[in-house]
Amino acid sequence: MSAAAPDGPVPPLGPPHPAEGPRAVLVVGAGGLLGSAVVRALRRRGVPVVAPRVPWSRPADSVAALRVAVDELLDRAGGGPWSVAWCAGAAVTASTPAQLEVELGVLAAAADHLRTASAGTPGRVFFASSAGGLYAGARGAPFDERTVPAPLAPYGHGKLRAEAVVAALASPDVGVVLGRIANLYGPGQNLAKPQGLISQLCRAHVVGQPLSVYVSLDTLRDYVFVDDCALMVLDLLDPRTTPVDGVQVKVLASQHAASVGALLGECRRVFGRRPRVVLGASPTARFQARDLRLRSVVLPSVDRHARTPLAAGIHRTLVDVTGALHATPEPRRPRRPVG
Repeated sequence: MSAAAPDGPVPPLGPPHPAEGPRAVLVVGAGGLLGSAVVRALRRRGVPVVAPRVPWSRPADSVAALRVAVDELLDRAGGGPWSVAWCAGAAVTASTPAQLEVELGVLAAAADHLRTASAGTPGRVFFASSAGGLYAGARGAPFDERTVPAPLAPYGHGKLRAEAVVAALASPDVGVVLGRIANLYGPGQNLAKPQGLISQLCRAHVVGQPLSVYVSLDTLRDYVFVDDCALMVLDLLDPRTTPVDGVQVKVLASQHAASVGALLGECRRVFGRRPRVVLGASPTARFQARDLRLRSVVLPSVDRHARTPLAAGIHRTLVDVTGALHATPEPRRPRRPVG
């Protein structure tokens, strides 16, 4: 087995494809943007899914719920191949170190139980990490799997520590994929969190309230549509499609960057009018890199799923946001900066 640290060189691929895919998949964060899309995609394929309700505001109860979910996963797998997709994460760029520490503690406890309970059985673990958080201080874009992480914010440092916790699960029986994801967007975004520029622009358009944007218009970002990303994750969960020996870093992105100015132009086309935007300032702006272009140089077959054009993805997001807001009208609130 060849294992690499999260910021080390990309390890070689593993042995030939096994004959059997996962008998069951545990999706942690099944109610979130990526997790819910992964669950939908798995169920369309008829794969048994364990999707626990985790009380994230109560860490001890969260650990208990995750232990029960792991046991259910292994019971369904019956000693055969299993997979875990960790798509959870309440933290955002502005989260405090204390908040990040609590989240890391829950992950570590769940990982310890998975390691003990699954001993001797074949498995695959996917961890949803953040390309933006990890590469914010890096130089020489576009960034790929060989780029050494250089976080600027506590959020990025927290993601790097979380990657190390998950990487430690790798064994001769268990492969680990660290998915460093670009700016994820699409239906299902939590509008209450100060992130997700595209969803927040759609919300501002629907409610008629301007949105503060605190990065310059030439800021470059890679926007990947959530359903495309979910299909990438499914490939990475299945040893038959993506053999992994040890730890594999994989960048999940559209690999087509757009400036914030170009994004606003696409929104204008979709909305039929200029987006409601006010250029503002925020203390977290220092954590935002100007150029976060991304590319992937490993497991290229996975990248075929990144095919939703930006305008089409914005339109689908707008339809979802409109339906959500009309179903449950939200009160007007102070403008919240988004980067």
